[in-house]
Amino acid sequence: MENEHACDMRGFLSFLILWLVHKKPMTGSEIAEEIGKRKGCKPTPGTIYPALKQLVEKGAIKADSKGGKKYSITKTGNEELEIAKENFCKTFYDIFKN
Repeated sequence: MENEHACDMRGFLSFLILWLVHKKPMTGSEIAEEIGKRKGCKPTPGTIYPALKQLVEKGAIKADSKGGKKYSITKTGNEELEIAKENFCKTFYDIFKN
């Protein structure tokens, strides 16, 4: 049985990470903290770090080890973020209409 209080991130984690690191470089724990503030539940390292690894492998973000490992967005990541924002708006454009 799935934990009903788990921080379910399916489908939005990569989008949230790209959105956060496009604003400023962040460590994995900073990303998790910020997501926790926004969603009300903090994702675990077992959720965050595989997503970060996948985004690095895709070339959407890069890791800089100076002063602690911080992730920042790349040109490819900015392009992916723009597409994701458009898709998000197309999908949810009418969610608050009566």
